[in-house]
Amino acid sequence: MREEVIDRYGNVIYLTDERWHHIVDRHYELNGHRPEIISAIRSGKRRRDPEDPDTFYYKKRLRHPIANLNYIEAVVVFQWRKDKPNNFIVTAYPK
Repeated sequence: MREEVIDRYGNVIYLTDERWHHIVDRHYELNGHRPEIISAIRSGKRRRDPEDPDTFYYKKRLRHPIANLNYIEAVVVFQWRKDKPNNFIVTAYPK
């Protein structure tokens, strides 16, 4: 399954099941928190990676902290494929 979200800048960004499994395999505490990751993309603060201009970090405070962690940060890669944007979530983690 592919879930799409539009960030506050109008970019369509998607999360695949493969990437979701990657996230929860490495950060088990995020299991069940897919909506919070999508919310971080939709309305979180965004910053560009200074070493890779195609990578952005979206960060948002959690309403209900997870194991003393207060934020979720999602990493998004912006690419073009056949003259169309291909922006996807690579990973996410609690902070």
